[in-house]
Amino acid sequence: MGVLSTLFRGLVRGADRMSEFTSKRGSRTHNKGRGARPTGLRLSSGKFISIRAMIPEIVVPNLEGFKLKPYVSYRCPRGTEPPLTAESVFAEIVAPQIKKDFEEGTFNQEQLEKYGFDPKQEGKLFKLYPKNYVR
Repeated sequence: MGVLSTLFRGLVRGADRMSEFTSKRGSRTHNKGRGARPTGLRLSSGKFISIRAMIPEIVVPNLEGFKLKPYVSYRCPRGTEPPLTAESVFAEIVAPQIKKDFEEGTFNQEQLEKYGFDPKQEGKLFKLYPKNYVR
């Protein structure tokens, strides 16, 4: 085989592998599905047992009387606030509480849990709220 024929064959096979893999390209028993997770277990006998803990529960709040729409246009202007940092959260939330307690004379350095201090966190002084804060 020549170099050109091998190169051409590789290009053709590579192009075939790059095409979308659908259920028509698999075997007769292949079913690609849509990525949904199973809600139970399939036994060796072929029977499917549904497990209540595996069924997703969708909690939807009551939005009656809610004025905002669930869509933000891409044309709206970008936000002008700087991104949150640990220092800014501390300065806005915890520092005023500590300052107020210090001025009143009720500040105790042994009771920092009152301000959100968690001694079990490694290398972090104060918890950041909300919990989904990007770190």
